[in-house]
Amino acid sequence: MLRRKARRDQGHDDPLDAAQERRVRAVLALGGVPQTDLPDGVQQVRLRLLERAAKGYEAPRDVSAWAAVVASNLAMDWHRAKRRQERLGERLASLRQPSHPSGEDTSVLSLAVAQGLDELPDSQRQVVVLRFYADLSVRSIADELGIPEGTVKSRLHTAVRALRARLHEDEVV
Repeated sequence: MLRRKARRDQGHDDPLDAAQERRVRAVLALGGVPQTDLPDGVQQVRLRLLERAAKGYEAPRDVSAWAAVVASNLAMDWHRAKRRQERLGERLASLRQPSHPSGEDTSVLSLAVAQGLDELPDSQRQVVVLRFYADLSVRSIADELGIPEGTVKSRLHTAVRALRARLHEDEVV
């Protein structure tokens, strides 16, 4: 508490607390952003929060949920930029090269889920990451994305069905 007050007095008040920063990092990582780009992504979320305050906008009702959605959007932007530079086939081929021994069930499952997430449309991947990895409720996702709850539920249902089919097809589960 004293450190936070001292930072605030010096003009270094961080708009994200440690838990929010960890959540932003997790959403970015699960969204496919490489580890080397995670600090930049966290800074982008901070910058957007500070810009919002500088423009005189009201603070988000739930800063943690808002930051997770912004991080998810940044991850989608990262994917779009990457797709412009590389063909999707080359990317998937590099993911299929095992980096761990094939006997480890966990790494096989993790790789299959990552590949399945990569194959989902951006809108479906976004709601899956926000729901299951950022642990936001359907209502929070709908509010933050500005879409109806039914749309969130529909996207989740379609995405989970596609991921499940992918895992069965690859005989992972």
